[in-house]
Amino acid sequence: MTDLYELSARDLIAGYRGGAFTPVDAVRSVLDRIEAVNGAVNAFCRVDGEQALEQAAASRDRWARGEPAGPVDGVPVSVKDILLMRGGPTLRGSKAVDPAGPWPEDAPAVARLRESGAVLTGKTTTPEFGWKGVTDAPVYGVTRNPYDTSRTSGGSSGGSAAAVALGAGPLSLGTDGGGSVRIPAAFCGIFALKPTYGRVPLYPASAFGTLAHVGPMTRDAADAALMMDVISGPDARDWSALGPPAGSFQDGLDDGVAGLRVAYSPDFGGAVRVDPAVAAGVRRAVEALAERGALVEEADPPLSDPVRAFHVLWFAGAARVVEQLPAGAVDALDPGLREICAEGAAHSALEYLAAVDVRMALGRVMGAFHETYDLLVTPTLPLTAFAAGRETPSGAAGERWTSWTPFTYPFNLTQQPAASVPCGTDAGGLPYGVQLVAARHRDDLVLRAAQALYTSGVPGSVPAPALG
Repeated sequence: MTDLYELSARDLIAGYRGGAFTPVDAVRSVLDRIEAVNGAVNAFCRVDGEQALEQAAASRDRWARGEPAGPVDGVPVSVKDILLMRGGPTLRGSKAVDPAGPWPEDAPAVARLRESGAVLTGKTTTPEFGWKGVTDAPVYGVTRNPYDTSRTSGGSSGGSAAAVALGAGPLSLGTDGGGSVRIPAAFCGIFALKPTYGRVPLYPASAFGTLAHVGPMTRDAADAALMMDVISGPDARDWSALGPPAGSFQDGLDDGVAGLRVAYSPDFGGAVRVDPAVAAGVRRAVEALAERGALVEEADPPLSDPVRAFHVLWFAGAARVVEQLPAGAVDALDPGLREICAEGAAHSALEYLAAVDVRMALGRVMGAFHETYDLLVTPTLPLTAFAAGRETPSGAAGERWTSWTPFTYPFNLTQQPAASVPCGTDAGGLPYGVQLVAARHRDDLVLRAAQALYTSGVPGSVPAPALG
């Protein structure tokens, strides 16, 4: 018999509607699951069990009246501890944040979930201020991979990825400034979408500016589309948010990929060394798209590595975070964060604007590229999860996390929608992902292609985690 914690959000909603079980049953199952697995992986930094059960009881009563509040009424959802959730602290992984608050506000996406009746189970772990591609922080400790607890979950939304992978709630809300939903999704064998910038409102504004996106982390593309219908609702607090979406993200989800023009770039023109197992698995995923009618051509986007420009923007944003901390708090920060803050503070305004110029040029290049191709397909990452507690794997080409994430951060610079879909495991049983990228505002194409992969069974090659 399937435990309720194993069900998708869509299956939970169907069960509530049909009376097979109630939100209270589902939330109790998820809370029990969190208690069983969190000690091994450190996915949650705070669990609000009592409040979650109160929310579940209210949802049960709405379903009994036939009056659900919205599309995810009664579905357990976790929230990365970068995003505000009223009634409890958002520490952002830092000892420098005073937990006393007050904490009166929800972030926009959290507010939309709450209004829709979602049950907010707790906050998931993040590195300090979400600054790097793995998840460990002075205030939380190390978050570990569900497939091998000696390995990293990835980051910075590593707690959310581990939670979803282990059944500790089917939906989680993450943020992505350089790969932060896609990196841990690939390492933990789940789905994640970085929507077009502004598609999901954000408040307070990120110190990393318009690099930072909010997106769903789920078990599959269909649950992500469901979640996007909720979290894309407008919020006046975000001056850079897009207008309301034209329709549901679930519309056309099953239309398939026949006729879509797909550029497959296995290694960015030889610029990236990709683990052979990852390369083979991504190729199989691309072949699955071709078998379903996509017009696949091996083609590389005309990109020169924008890592220096990204570092200027990212490190300057980190320096701005630290500038606002109380006196003396800097000494307690993650040492790597202190290093990039010092570098970011040293950049001049002209250097920052030069990085913006690089970003705009990259956006023009990719805009032209997508006039020829509907989708770009790459590995999400060139490797599988490495040792926990490290910023980079042994033998990495650079000392920062960007040295092993060459496929993710360029598309934060361009603000394009991009998703990671699990597509296999290496000889050690560690998952990896395929990345799907589309032009700005074409989130629908990313979700359609991801759904085609799920329908084809490609993600089904990834087994349940070792802790499952």
